[in-house]
Amino acid sequence: MQFRINAELLQHELRQLIEQHYPAVKTAGFRLLPVAGLTGESWKISSSAGEFLARHQSVQRQALGADRQRESVILRHIARHKLGPCVRLYSPPWLIVDWIGGTPLQDQALAAVSGQKALCQCLVQLHQLPLSGYRLDLQQQFARYWQHIDRRRLTPHWLRLHRKMLSQDPPSPLKLALVHMDIHAGNVLSTPDGLRLIDWEYAANADIALELAAIIRGNDWNAQQQNAFIGEYVDAGGYQEIFLLQQRVNRWIPWVDYLMLMWFEVRWQQTGESKYLEWVRPLHP
Repeated sequence: MQFRINAELLQHELRQLIEQHYPAVKTAGFRLLPVAGLTGESWKISSSAGEFLARHQSVQRQALGADRQRESVILRHIARHKLGPCVRLYSPPWLIVDWIGGTPLQDQALAAVSGQKALCQCLVQLHQLPLSGYRLDLQQQFARYWQHIDRRRLTPHWLRLHRKMLSQDPPSPLKLALVHMDIHAGNVLSTPDGLRLIDWEYAANADIALELAAIIRGNDWNAQQQNAFIGEYVDAGGYQEIFLLQQRVNRWIPWVDYLMLMWFEVRWQQTGESKYLEWVRPLHP
């Protein structure tokens, strides 16, 4: 019931925003449709004047590290390269972007040779763009997540691991670049103009090897798929020295695993959905 009440309030707030800033959409008439996602509700705005996606900055999303202002700045930063959606309006707590018509890739398609090749071409284009004004700080992210986990689930092993992750220096960047940091099959759309990436809420400047490690671990690729992916990235012009790149990716793996562990724990605390406990179980020390 509380979810329905909150959804109704969000719809009312969004309708007011549209009527204020989009008179053409209001005049044409529009529908709001909820869009499912791991970090909560977004809304598709469907009208004869166009289709858009409205993304809300909630307290829960902020706890997870999402930042609509940062997302807006980065999407404007990359707009002419057509890697993601165009921003139409940023009016806190709402970000409205173009709806990208396309088909999300299936897990098998993304892991296939052709899928990895196309993704790497997209990644190399992204990683060659000028840096944004935002630097990813994983340890700051760990500390933020720590404030929102269920203390009853803590174990001595987990406490020791947390202290270790906060005290040790992260791997030095092989190449600092603008990275997406949430690339999985559902966030990669196949369109007539090629692949497009959606859900840029975690994008920032970070090491290219961290991005690759996050893709590998987030998609649960095996060693063969990992090696093929790194090879495709090198072939696409992302980095020249494949063995050094593989080494740096492996160094980032424990950091990505801990990031995933903390994210799933926070999300379980927020939602109570058992699927997050299932996903986090293999990651616990």
